[in-house]
Amino acid sequence: MTTLPLILIPGLMCNELVWEPVYPHLSIALSQITVADHGMCDDLSEMAKRLLASAPDRFMMAGHSMGARVALEVMRLAPERVTHLALLDSGFTAREAGTKGEEEQVKRFALLKIAREQSVRTMAAQWSQGMVHPERLKDAPLMQAILDMFERKSADVFAAQINALLNRRDTSDVLRSLRIPTLVACGRQDSWATPSQHEAMHALIPKATLRFVEDAGHMAPMERPEAMAAVLNEWMA
Repeated sequence: MTTLPLILIPGLMCNELVWEPVYPHLSIALSQITVADHGMCDDLSEMAKRLLASAPDRFMMAGHSMGARVALEVMRLAPERVTHLALLDSGFTAREAGTKGEEEQVKRFALLKIAREQSVRTMAAQWSQGMVHPERLKDAPLMQAILDMFERKSADVFAAQINALLNRRDTSDVLRSLRIPTLVACGRQDSWATPSQHEAMHALIPKATLRFVEDAGHMAPMERPEAMAAVLNEWMA
């Protein structure tokens, strides 16, 4: 069992609950794990600085979705402090220019409008439909857990994190610079951050490992925790 601490970084509107199903299957003691909290940060680099301010001198780091983008900002700021990096269900490009970029902003702001005018849970019920493997949409305990997690965050947090994502930087340069054990993984049926996107990330990273979690969508750590733990254990070893 490794003695290095592990920092887990949740994604948009997520918290420690996205990781909890994975804990029992990891080869690292729970006491060695901490979960980052983005607070009210509205910038990915500021989220990374917040993480680094309370992190140990040396640590392993795994980020899910937006959390992986935060992890890449950590690598931009303090690469010497990170021994292992895992990028899960995420991406590396900036928001596209022109029509496609405008469409992304419109879609994100439409969800924010629902969160502000109705409720975060109402927004999450709509948003989550594309987040899991289609066959898991009728899995009431799973969907309830996802909605409960999102509901713990406020519409103001949602607004701050949307701003962070809309203003994200391209991190191709960071990916090319990586020289530590790096895992790139996603759910095989992730429609938000597709397998092809992860193949592109993998191609930029020297000696990275690429893995797919079968029968899982974007919320792979909650959908298939044992399989996700298996690829994380391989990476940590």
